[in-house]
Amino acid sequence: METRSTPPRWLLRRPREGAAARLFCLPYSGVGASMYARWPRRIGPAEICLIQLPGRENRAKDPHYGTYEALAESLTGALEPYLDVPFAFFGHCSSALASFETARQLHRKGMPVPDRLFISSQVAPHDGPYGRFLGMTDDELEAELAGLTRAMGGEPDPEMVRLGLGVMRADVEANKRYRLPAPESLPSGITVLGWKDDAEVAPALMTGWRQYADDVRFTTLQGSHHSFLTAPLALRAELELDLKTALEGRQ
Repeated sequence: METRSTPPRWLLRRPREGAAARLFCLPYSGVGASMYARWPRRIGPAEICLIQLPGRENRAKDPHYGTYEALAESLTGALEPYLDVPFAFFGHCSSALASFETARQLHRKGMPVPDRLFISSQVAPHDGPYGRFLGMTDDELEAELAGLTRAMGGEPDPEMVRLGLGVMRADVEANKRYRLPAPESLPSGITVLGWKDDAEVAPALMTGWRQYADDVRFTTLQGSHHSFLTAPLALRAELELDLKTALEGRQ
């Protein structure tokens, strides 16, 4: 049973009351909220709120969400109590699509929408699905999971990698099923974050996002596909810039 001292099921830790702003971060394929372990608790005015998806880490026994649409349906309700201040979503690679779909459903339901969507290393929904992960065999996905564990600062355990394969496969299938037939504009601003040496999604492939909002800003950061895991100073500066602008726009 949840108490005020325990985090909600969908969040790794309970958001602070009275926060000036919140940045909700979604994990991407095959891993959970601990992927943001090296991020600070705050960036600029915003508290970092880590979303924990079902089927992984402390929610390992929960059934997989299935599709991004189903995930967003559950997530909009779970986040509603914490949308009382300016807020934004950050998603990298596949989780950028999940964060967009959640914002899309918030808008359709007449609920508060993110002041900003931070989209890192992902093509626009009508340009996908895209990425080499989508055609990988189980052995190849296991190798990617092991590599991701190392990128997160750990040493892969073969048994844990095998256990994580089912989640990774289900996440990949959700990604493969998600595609909009045409761009759909949101009232949120969008910041599109590319990485100069990203071998998975080159910044030039992300231009389709300009059709998803009136306010779309593109920037390319130094680094590769996994560089965001350490919350480098250049990334923090970009997030802080737009979070502060969003907060000032509310005043």
